[in-house]
Amino acid sequence: MLTINLIREKKEFIIERLKVKNFEAGPIVEKILTLDASRREIQVKTDSMQGEMNRISKEIGILMKDGKKEEAEAAKEKTYSLKEEIKSLTDKLMPIDNELKSELIRLPNLPHESVPKGYGADDNLKVKEGGIIPKLSDKALPHWDLIKKYDIIDFELGIKLTGAGFPVYLGKGARLQRALINFFLDEGEKAGYREVMPPILVNEDSGFGTGQLPDKEGQMYHATLDNFYLIPTAEVPVTNIYRDVILNADALPVKNIAYTPCFRREAGSWGAHVRGLNRLHQFDKVEIVQIAHPDHSYKSLEEMVSHVEGLVSKLGLPYRILRLCGGDMSFTSALTYDFEVWSAAQKRWLEVSSVSNFESFQANRLKCRFKDKGDKQTKLAHTLNGSALALPRIVAAILENNQTDNGIKIPPVLIPYTGFDLIS
Repeated sequence: MLTINLIREKKEFIIERLKVKNFEAGPIVEKILTLDASRREIQVKTDSMQGEMNRISKEIGILMKDGKKEEAEAAKEKTYSLKEEIKSLTDKLMPIDNELKSELIRLPNLPHESVPKGYGADDNLKVKEGGIIPKLSDKALPHWDLIKKYDIIDFELGIKLTGAGFPVYLGKGARLQRALINFFLDEGEKAGYREVMPPILVNEDSGFGTGQLPDKEGQMYHATLDNFYLIPTAEVPVTNIYRDVILNADALPVKNIAYTPCFRREAGSWGAHVRGLNRLHQFDKVEIVQIAHPDHSYKSLEEMVSHVEGLVSKLGLPYRILRLCGGDMSFTSALTYDFEVWSAAQKRWLEVSSVSNFESFQANRLKCRFKDKGDKQTKLAHTLNGSALALPRIVAAILENNQTDNGIKIPPVLIPYTGFDLIS
């Protein structure tokens, strides 16, 4: 959420920058400033009356002490009148505050100056490419056929137990999942991240804090009786650890890593591009989250991008890194890098990670602040997160890219975790 001070001070700048995200902010900004002016006018009157009431209250004590009872009683009448006026103003202020908040949360985050203007994936900027694209035989199979051939993932059984998009991992398929999770967690620990095991259900405050609520309810599974939401990513509970927290600047950046199952409804998607593991309702993911000092958050972003690049490189997967254009970025992001790996049998790139800096946008919702040494004022921190990594498309690429006539070779870095080097 953008701060009201920023909107007051840089109205035209905000309107122009949000055009990079193809968002017409003018009418909302104008309404925010109008509501803010009304709110401030009422607040000034309320504060003035409260000050007057405090002054009179002190005066009453003096009058009573001096035996001037009639004057004291007259002063009391004034305080009663002021209380009524303050209550009337407060009653007017509440709906204005609520409407102001409703308008503020409609504004997306400002894109970083390096974000290119564009409308979708075709306008994203490729910044790096690595690895060697494997050449497969004409008999190469896509992963949805490979998992049947080797009986390692069962989609039909998932439909029986739950529904479409909830696969069951079997035998070496289950062990490959566990191996990847442990590998990603261990690599994160080596990079200085503290492991967290958070809940996979969160409340509304947590959903609001990271920007999933109030406008993304349709993408989340909702436990209606308790009003909890199944998490779409570990970003939500892990970042919310720091909701209403004031950190010491010396402690920044704070680095956490978490494995969780993730749940996304992903309604209305059909076709080969979402077949098999390409899009699921439940999937496993390891997430890295940083709370950073504003002066150093883009250094943290570079570090996180480098960490994810190291993971896909160690798995031997061909990859490319994209800087997302304004039209393809999330509502909350200031700058996002996407990682894609090459799927040799599908002959296309699959997104496996997004690494983003949200600057102070989430922190303002969360009231996640820090204090510099010797400074009395608190400041909003910057929040960052990234997939490190999401498993389904990583597994799809591993299966397809490493298939041979004898079976599917396991990347050497995973063999200590799987205990086998071939799925056959």
